[in-house]
Amino acid sequence: MDLAAQESTEEALSMRLIMLACCFCSFVIMSGTAGAAATDPRRISLQISGYALSAEVAATYASRAQGLMFREHLDESAGMLFVFPKNAYYGMWMKNTMIPLSVAFIDEKGFIINIADMQPHTLSAYYSAGQAKYALEMNIGWFSQRKINAGDQVVGLELVPVVAD
Repeated sequence: MDLAAQESTEEALSMRLIMLACCFCSFVIMSGTAGAAATDPRRISLQISGYALSAEVAATYASRAQGLMFREHLDESAGMLFVFPKNAYYGMWMKNTMIPLSVAFIDEKGFIINIADMQPHTLSAYYSAGQAKYALEMNIGWFSQRKINAGDQVVGLELVPVVAD
């Protein structure tokens, strides 16, 4: 093989390696993005009166504002745990929420303060009866069907991230 042909072959090989490296980097970046989406929002396992549930954690202003809006389905023992930045009186509403839900307002020690049943597509506000640190939304009737009431403790909240916003 002459020198010009060898240089041309090496140049083609270098181009292929660069293209392959670019494809690999794109794949890694896309995989990282997909992996991040799969793990976000975070889920946490909780227990109340011996009943296990899995909750998405809404611990940022944006995730709390979005909540369960526009969802068409919520699995039987799945819900959303809203984590507030401080203990206070909080209210929830159902604007753009398609699923009837029950919300349990929970204090900083993990005790349920009160539970309210909420109807979809309403602007009515449902408030905590005391200063809450968390709110747990589940399918409507989930708490009452299990005879879970104010005063019952939610176990597993110690694993919830701290909120700063």
